[in-house]
Amino acid sequence: MKLSMRVLSFCHYLQGPAATQYLADMGADVVKIEPIRGAFERHWSGGDSWVDGVSAFMLSANRNKRSLAIDLKDPRSRPVMDRLIDGADVIVENFRPGVLDRLGYGWEAVRARRPSIVYASATGLGPDGPDANRPGQDLLMQARSGLVAATGSADAGPTIVGAAVVDQHGAALLAMGVLAAFVRRLQTGEGTRVEASLFQAGIDLQAEALTKYFARGVDGDPMTRGENVGSWYHHAPYGRYRLRDCAIVLSMNDPARLAEALDSDALRALVDIDRYAERERYAAAVAQALLPRAWREVAAAFDRHGVWYERVQSYDELAEDPQARHLGVFVDYPVGETRARLVSHPLRYDGEAPAARRMPLSPGCDSRAVLEEAGVPRDEIDALIDAGVVAAPAPPPAPSHDSSQELER
Repeated sequence: MKLSMRVLSFCHYLQGPAATQYLADMGADVVKIEPIRGAFERHWSGGDSWVDGVSAFMLSANRNKRSLAIDLKDPRSRPVMDRLIDGADVIVENFRPGVLDRLGYGWEAVRARRPSIVYASATGLGPDGPDANRPGQDLLMQARSGLVAATGSADAGPTIVGAAVVDQHGAALLAMGVLAAFVRRLQTGEGTRVEASLFQAGIDLQAEALTKYFARGVDGDPMTRGENVGSWYHHAPYGRYRLRDCAIVLSMNDPARLAEALDSDALRALVDIDRYAERERYAAAVAQALLPRAWREVAAAFDRHGVWYERVQSYDELAEDPQARHLGVFVDYPVGETRARLVSHPLRYDGEAPAARRMPLSPGCDSRAVLEEAGVPRDEIDALIDAGVVAAPAPPPAPSHDSSQELER
């Protein structure tokens, strides 16, 4: 029984590429099918973040894949793609609904050719419904899913999360769905259509908060809160506070223990209040007790008394975090004349995280190898490249057989 997984990834932006990167890290042979000039993420990188001319956006979500650059609109690409589909176990795509159908690579067409295929589609708002064709992007889905409204404070108002959390969670869900369908295929031989959306990923990301919101026993808007209170459904002191030299967060903590750690009579007097109903009052008292103090003093006192807290770190501080270093959460990967700092695969298997084995630094860098493995004759590959249907780097020159050079070696 074949247990390896070959994935054809028709993906761009972040959700699809990140999902297939998880699969590639875990050992799947992922072939990134991209246009001749390369996928979107090769040509844009927010924050002016490029490594030796390579987009950091691309580097963040395409590790351990191979690249085939091919013009899917050219009919001469059809026989090549048919060969690849015949040898594939999984197809993953994250285009708007109908795009791959128009190209002839939608679910129905592929299933007719390859009944055992696992076909995973990731869209913005789902494959159908009244708004299926609206743009789907992380920020848009943060807003529509309620996440922006649930984040922030009365002063700041609705607040955008500072990273593409919906995309990344959507990627993890998509990879999970592919793996579940692949296990089913190994057990039954049957193919499966997996459908995911950023909209539902944004909602799933808030499963705890939403369940509590609709089960709450009081009327009114619970979202409004001051700057220190971290969420609408936690008791104070859960939230963010300022010290003299930095900011910290406090998690769920016993009020008597916190009062002793800070040796605060003001907090001792509030131990028995309802810290949800009066969360602003309690949070303000905690903030007043913390503001004049320095990090070292507070950290030592909290450690002695078992208070749950952490310092708010910048990205630069995270890079030097001793626990992050111990876990190997960052890895430096060579790109041209320099190195890119990548985020490692987040899981360990038998004590080891998957390595960054390869990176498709240019579109079509693996075109020849992928097509040869699919059984396309070399002369046909050369013809497709000459015609601009496939992009690939020029092969290295053949070794010289000059006898004088042989003697020199």
